[in-house]
Amino acid sequence: MVRRSLFAATAAVVPLLLAGQAAAATKPVCNLTGSSALQERGVLTLSTDNPAFPPWFGGGEKNPPWQINDPSTGKGYESAVAYEVARRIGFARNKVKWIYTPFDKSFAPGDKDFDLFFNQVSYRPARARNVAFSISYYNVTQAIVVRKNTPIARVRTVAGLKGFQFGAQRGTTSLDAINERIKPDKSPRVYPTNVNAVNALKNGRVDAIVVDLPTAYFVTAVQVPDGRILGQLPVQGTPEYFGAVAQKGSPLIPCVNKALRQMRRDKTLARIEQKWLAGATAPFLR
Repeated sequence: MVRRSLFAATAAVVPLLLAGQAAAATKPVCNLTGSSALQERGVLTLSTDNPAFPPWFGGGEKNPPWQINDPSTGKGYESAVAYEVARRIGFARNKVKWIYTPFDKSFAPGDKDFDLFFNQVSYRPARARNVAFSISYYNVTQAIVVRKNTPIARVRTVAGLKGFQFGAQRGTTSLDAINERIKPDKSPRVYPTNVNAVNALKNGRVDAIVVDLPTAYFVTAVQVPDGRILGQLPVQGTPEYFGAVAQKGSPLIPCVNKALRQMRRDKTLARIEQKWLAGATAPFLR
């Protein structure tokens, strides 16, 4: 598991001035339990990729078929957000179930067997042509992970990255960031999963990989013993964000958006982020 110093934080104390808002938040913004749009009447079917990595998911390591973490524990940022969204759209915890969907299939064309998918899926117009996206539940930056004591570890600018070999998971905005913002001289190596990309870094097949910043902390804390975060890529234009994914035209999304707006107003999202993503920061490359 991730070192406690990276992601664990003491429980946030709710200020008295927010007490009224917190009480109001206990009432669901919608009640979708009877919706005919659900995969299973009265049940909210949530989905994520497998393995489900920290700090987005946590706990239940020995609960098959989940390989690393069982998303139904409610631990980890995305699991905690998903259960809070579910509650605010009318679903008790025992009316929520999780299934596995590969990351790149979540936003591919075609019918879905889930109601909502939570797995660090960044909104992109091309993806939104195939599926429905919620508003942001996390604004994300991309980070570069390298190994210590390698030539790339001395680079401090985006321009200085061009001569190195990069890798990333297929279909990700991390791969887009390599191609569109770093524009390296060598074509990036593309891998079917993030585990494959991480292993390529460990074995020296690539000089660096690009992942979202919280994932970069897990990679360097657990997966790559001599790994380090070189830095974040500067934000350009509209900030990248993660949204919940649903079937195109899903009537659930307007209610999910209401829940997320409420969670932002009453600071619930901020408290969940402080608990599970505290310490996820790094300098920006010039």
